Amino acid sequence: MKHWSQIPHDSSTDIKFIWEPNRFAFIYTLVRAYAASQDEKYPEAFWTLIEDWAQHNPPNTGPNWMDGQEIALRLMAWTFGFFQFSNSPSSTPQRKEQFLLYIAAQAERIYKNIGYAISTRSNHTISEAFGLWMVGLLFPELKHAEKYLSLGKRLLEQEAANQIFPDGTYSMYSLNYHRFILHIYLYAIHLGEVNNSPFSNSLYSSISSSLEYLSHLINPETGEMPAYGSNDGALVLPLNNCDFTDYRPLLQLGWYITKGERLFEPGPWDEDLFWICGDSLTAKYAKSAKEENNNLSELRAFRGESFPNGGVYLLHNTHSHALLHCTDHTSRPSHADQLHVDLWIHGHNLVIDAGTYLYSGEGIWRNGLARTPVHNTVTVDGKDQMTLLSRFTWTNWSKGKVLRHEKDLWQGEHDGYKPVSHKRTVMALGGDRWLVIDNLAANAPHHYALQWLLADFPFEQKDNLVLLSLNGMKYKVQIGMSEGDGRFSLVRADPNSTRGWRSRYYGHKEPAISVMLEVNQPQVTFWTFFGFENDVIEAEGNVLKINSKIVAS
Repeated sequence: MKHWSQIPHDSSTDIKFIWEPNRFAFIYTLVRAYAASQDEKYPEAFWTLIEDWAQHNPPNTGPNWMDGQEIALRLMAWTFGFFQFSNSPSSTPQRKEQFLLYIAAQAERIYKNIGYAISTRSNHTISEAFGLWMVGLLFPELKHAEKYLSLGKRLLEQEAANQIFPDGTYSMYSLNYHRFILHIYLYAIHLGEVNNSPFSNSLYSSISSSLEYLSHLINPETGEMPAYGSNDGALVLPLNNCDFTDYRPLLQLGWYITKGERLFEPGPWDEDLFWICGDSLTAKYAKSAKEENNNLSELRAFRGESFPNGGVYLLHNTHSHALLHCTDHTSRPSHADQLHVDLWIHGHNLVIDAGTYLYSGEGIWRNGLARTPVHNTVTVDGKDQMTLLSRFTWTNWSKGKVLRHEKDLWQGEHDGYKPVSHKRTVMALGGDRWLVIDNLAANAPHHYALQWLLADFPFEQKDNLVLLSLNGMKYKVQIGMSEGDGRFSLVRADPNSTRGWRSRYYGHKEPAISVMLEVNQPQVTFWTFFGFENDVIEAEGNVLKINSKIVAS
C-alpha cells in the first residue's frame, strides 16, 4: 500500500464511504449490547476487529491514515470500548499492551501533521486536538503523553473561542457539524472533570451558549432540526436508538453537563447520559425534566429571535415558525443560501432545505445541493450567489444585511448578484399565514427564478398554486408577481437535475416538490403566500390583498 501522503483526496471515489466504517462507530453498539447481555462475544468482537484492522492498515499506509480527523474519531471509539471492556476475559494483558502501541502510532500521526488541521480552522482542528488531548490524558504512560495533552488542551480552548460565535452559532454554518463539535466538547468536558483536568469557564460558556442556540431551533416533539448547511452524516457519539435526525440526545446530554438539568422528559435520548455521566434516571429526574420542558416551551414562545453572528433568524406565528439565513460571512461559507427560508407548521418542516446528499458524486451531484438554485431563494441568470472554486470552497463571498427584524416582520438583502439587488421581506400574518415579498432590480434584463422546495406531502396543483395535504388540512402555497408574464413550473424528483430532491441522510436522496416562477426582465417583485385552501389572494399591480385585507402595497 502507498504512504498516506501519496493518495489523492479529490478523486471520483467518495472517500467517506471508506472512512466511515473505519471510524469504528459500531464499537458503541458492541458496548451497549454487552451491557444488556453480558455476552462475551461482544468484547471478543471488539478485539478481533481491532487486531484485524491493525494487520491490514500498517502505520502511515493506506487511506485510513490520510486524515487526522478520521484517526481521532477512531481513537475515540477504540478508547471508549477499551475501558468498557477492560474487565472482560477477552481483554488480556497481551492485547492491552498491543493496544497501547496502536494508540501511540495513531496519536503520533496526528501530532506530526496537525498543522494542516489547524490551518482549516474547522471541526478538523477540534477533533484532532481532542484526539491528542484524550490520548495524553488517558494514557499517561506513553512517552509523548504530556505534549499531546498540552497541545490538545491549548487547541481545544483556542478553537472553542475562535469557532463558536458569541451568540452560540458555529463558524462552519452547519447544524450537523455543530452537533459534531459539541459531542466532542461535551465528552472532553466530562473526561476533564473526572480526571481532575477541567477546562476554562470561557469554554463552558461557549458550549452552553451553543446549546441554548440549538434549543431555539429544535422541534421538541421529534428532535429534528433544519437541514442547514453541510451534512456528511457524521454522528460522533451514537449511544442511543434515536434517529440520526434527532438532536434531543445531544441537547439532553449538553444541558445536564453544562447546567446540571435536563431539557426533555425521559425517553430514548437519555441513554447518552447513562454512558457519559453514569446518571440514573429517577422519579425526581422525570419531574425536573418536565419542568424544564415547560421552560423550553416558554422559551420558544418568544418572538423575533436573532443569531446575527451565524446569520440565523426566527419569526413565529400561531403554530408555525420561519427560519431565515442572512449573513456577512466571517469564515468559509457552507452553502450559497442567502435569504433562504425554512417554514415549519405544527411541527412539520413544510418548506425545506435540500440538505447535502454527496460531496463526491458524479456530475451535478458533486456537492450539488450546496448551490443556490436548490435553496428557497431567488437565483439570477442561473448562477450561484458566490463562485464555487472547488467542492468545498466558495470565493467572492456574498454579503447579507438585515434591514428590519420585528415581532412579525423580517427584511434583509444580499449583494451576491450585484449590480442586481435582491431584497426579501417575510411577514407572519397570524393564524399560520405567511407572506414573502422578493424585490429584484437591475438596469438590464435578467433571468430571475424564485424557487420553493416543499416536503413530499400529497399535493394538488392549480395554476400557480399548490395545495399540500397535511394532518387533514390543505395548506396553500401560491406564488405570483406584480408585473410581467412569468412561467410557473412544478417538478418532483427530476431525474436529470438536482431539482425536486432532498437529502436527510448522507448518500441518500428522496423526492421533494419544487415550485418555481421564472421571468426575464430588468425588475420584478415576486410574492409568495403560505396559508389555507379557502384563503383568497387578490393581486393588482403592487397591491396584494389576503382575504380582502391589504397586506402589501
